[in-house]
Amino acid sequence: MDIESIRDYCLEKNAVTEGLPFGNDVLVFKVAGKMFLLASLDEQPLWMNLKCDPEKAIDLRERYDSIRPGYHMSKIHWNTVEVNGELQPELIQELIDNSYDLVVAKLTKKTKEEFFL
Repeated sequence: MDIESIRDYCLEKNAVTEGLPFGNDVLVFKVAGKMFLLASLDEQPLWMNLKCDPEKAIDLRERYDSIRPGYHMSKIHWNTVEVNGELQPELIQELIDNSYDLVVAKLTKKTKEEFFL
């Protein structure tokens, strides 16, 4: 996967916006105003931060060299995923879906009603 396919995949999701709040080198995707993916635009290979369940995060880090504790994020709740060919596109999409779903689950009832009904 490359940044364009990741971007397209994220923007297909409900209530997603993109922006560059930290400068032109970090693309941020939010659902209902809450971050679920940050991607470095200047790094090769591409890397991105994704929210993850703490227990699953540890398991993923042990199984894949391309998944590490979140760079400049909570090491418990975020992983940095390097898109270098080790991970299959389906797994990357699954990790994106998981991050999105974790953020949506934490939204208030009012916010969920506003964006998802």
